[in-house]
Amino acid sequence: MSDLTTVLEATGALAGAGGLGYAKVRAPRVYWSLVGLPLTWGRFTVTYRATMDVCGLTVRPSGLRAFMVRNVARREVQPIPPKVRRLQGTSTGLRVSLRLPAGLEPSDVAAASERLRHAWGVHSVNVVEAKPGVVELRMTGYDVLKRVRMPRRAKVRPMVVPVALRDDGTAFVRDYRKVPHALTLGANQSGKSMYQRNLIKGLAKLPVGLVGIDCKRGVEQSAYAPRLSALATTSEQASALLDVLVTEMEDRFDLLAQHGVSDLWDLPDEVRPVPLVVLIDEIAELFFVTSKKDEPARDRTVMQMVRLGQMARAIGIYLEVCGQRFGSDLGKGATALRAQLTGRVVHRVNDKQTAEMGLGDIAPDAVFAATAIQADRPGVAVAGDSSGGWSRIRTPETSPAEAMAVCREYAHLTPDLPALAPFRPAVSAEPAPDEAPSLIKPRPVTD
Repeated sequence: MSDLTTVLEATGALAGAGGLGYAKVRAPRVYWSLVGLPLTWGRFTVTYRATMDVCGLTVRPSGLRAFMVRNVARREVQPIPPKVRRLQGTSTGLRVSLRLPAGLEPSDVAAASERLRHAWGVHSVNVVEAKPGVVELRMTGYDVLKRVRMPRRAKVRPMVVPVALRDDGTAFVRDYRKVPHALTLGANQSGKSMYQRNLIKGLAKLPVGLVGIDCKRGVEQSAYAPRLSALATTSEQASALLDVLVTEMEDRFDLLAQHGVSDLWDLPDEVRPVPLVVLIDEIAELFFVTSKKDEPARDRTVMQMVRLGQMARAIGIYLEVCGQRFGSDLGKGATALRAQLTGRVVHRVNDKQTAEMGLGDIAPDAVFAATAIQADRPGVAVAGDSSGGWSRIRTPETSPAEAMAVCREYAHLTPDLPALAPFRPAVSAEPAPDEAPSLIKPRPVTD
């Protein structure tokens, strides 16, 4: 009987270990919640002071505090680490809020993030400044970008679209009121089209107008026709469409002047025009010319885009520019346009110069991260902004059929804009169920 009990105990232990091993590979969230989080929490609690000391994140106490410790508490005076204000576990990692003592700044903690990651045995440590004197350590226990699962809880706000997942487990969003214009770069098969599909899928659900410019004869954006207010598929159509958008911009500025405001969102709801998002696929096609006689038309097109980038934010027209390469080598006006594109997302690229074009002027530290993206991980990108911050992101897999279905479902949100009516794409009607062809071959009736 004792031998049977021993066998059962051993079998149960092996089954439990095998289950944890399976969970670590196939269900990392479950493994982290059951095993990783308790271990990391304990390791952090026990080694916090020593880790901060060896990482150079402690400061000497003030003279008064040193005097009190030495003469009243009768203890040895030790350096002071940041004070832990809050310790919270999540489904992907650990959040620690730290109050920095005088003499430390957030950049000091950020510079030691790699050392902290190895000391506490986590996958990554990201440092975010919550408010002056307070930083938050966002630790992830496993590679959350390996299998993307967007957070379930997301705040619904106007002109905010969750697009991808950050490497700290939070959602990367396109907030058009904070970052009105953006540039997305990436080589073929890098996940750039997937990023666009997720963006269009999110925008289609909002009360906005979508304007597409796809000079590859519309092969990318024609599928979203039910939700597009306008679509240009050639360089000539794009030039004409941009002229109309600039005229619309001027009319909206007149409306702002009539109401004595300087921003679209300050207008009353009953007179506020619908926001427009201009989706430009493969920007290089608008710069290239085949002969010298086409250069004046090219220059006018680029000038209109630069004007939209400089002024259109206030009247609710936003630019989403995508391409494989972008820089001064494209031609006149390229650098001026890039300077207006605040948001930057760079996927895997074929050369370092492309990464520098996208990130070098706003977040130089992110260039190396962009060039290190592996070819077998499509959708992984580096997102930066004008503040110098950057993070790794990855878009969830979305098929063209899913994006098309969302565009058809929310086609009723497509605004009626008379100025864009000539560019409204034709929408092919889906066959009704009773109009669908029968799969049963008819047979003649015989007596």
